Amino acid sequence: MLSDMKGDERGQATVEAAVSIPIVFVLMLLLIQPGIVLYDRIVMGNAAAEACRLLATKSDAFGSMEGGCEAFVRHRLAAVPPHDCFHVHDGGCTWDIAMAGDEASDSVSVSIGNELRPLPLFDAASTLLGMTNASGNLEIRETVSMQTQPSWVSSSEIGLAPSEWIGAWSS
Repeated sequence: MLSDMKGDERGQATVEAAVSIPIVFVLMLLLIQPGIVLYDRIVMGNAAAEACRLLATKSDAFGSMEGGCEAFVRHRLAAVPPHDCFHVHDGGCTWDIAMAGDEASDSVSVSIGNELRPLPLFDAASTLLGMTNASGNLEIRETVSMQTQPSWVSSSEIGLAPSEWIGAWSS
């Protein structure tokens, strides 16, 4: 009788694996999509912050920096893999880059938008929840704004003219 019970337990590990492996794969899939969105947002936020610093410190001697600044942002965004689950790229790039302000403004702002295709299981759920656009893609946007000059500079007696600051240092 004991030998019959041991024979029944031999397939237990196989049955447990058949039940648990699909659950583990679904849980991994549920963790991957938020990680992809977070990675995209981090890269986009850092690129927008660096573009704000470029816009705030540009010099009129170099002329218009918008084209160069946008090229810089696109170069930074190249860290996002060109795979549809990170960044949709078929038929044209979906990076939406908007810049406002320069060193003469009180503040500068850079906004970067992106589309990504949701992974399986997420695509149906995000469509049902109304989180996708007409193409079935998720849209994410990062916007960074900053002051061109710190408050202590703009409130100083010398003012914002660089020539006045140089004169103040030499005396």
